[in-house]
Amino acid sequence: LTFRRSCREGICGSCSMNIDGRNTLACTKGWEECSSSTISIAPLPHQPVVKDLVTDLTLFYAQYDSIQPYLQSDEPDPEKERIQLPEDRAKLDGLYECILCACCSTSCPSYWWNQTEYLGPAALLQSYRWIADSRDDATDKRLDDLEDPFKLYRCHTIMNCAQVCPKGLNPAEAIAKTKQLMVSPSRKKTEVAA
Repeated sequence: LTFRRSCREGICGSCSMNIDGRNTLACTKGWEECSSSTISIAPLPHQPVVKDLVTDLTLFYAQYDSIQPYLQSDEPDPEKERIQLPEDRAKLDGLYECILCACCSTSCPSYWWNQTEYLGPAALLQSYRWIADSRDDATDKRLDDLEDPFKLYRCHTIMNCAQVCPKGLNPAEAIAKTKQLMVSPSRKKTEVAA
């Protein structure tokens, strides 16, 4: 039986699959959590299967790459580090912990139906992570890049993403905050809510 694995500690996202009807990480899912003595396992839904439990996540990673997941600053590089106030750093809690396991995106009906156009919960959570970062100066550009009928707005707040996230994150909340910023009269960094 072919499957991916690496860390065995729920931090790499490699072993994501559908166990007992729910997307999760195989390394952290206990058999006692399953609903019956017969446990079903399947590859992540609505993804091309490479072999057995291994799916092709090429599109998923391309969508992540499309949001430019790195700091973009107009300031020259500092000699040591970019200083951030503790309250600004706290705004990133619940965003930076994403391990890109694809459990959320592959549990989202909007992603199943519009996979090539809708970025999906994981990429949009990461997009908001950079929008919310006080050190990043590309907020308007990032929001402009999401201005599209499909990239962001296919989210219908079904909440499957938040229910299956093995890290307890809430991509739907990050998507809602991004949508609020999209319609904000002025797109200023100070308006990013905690």
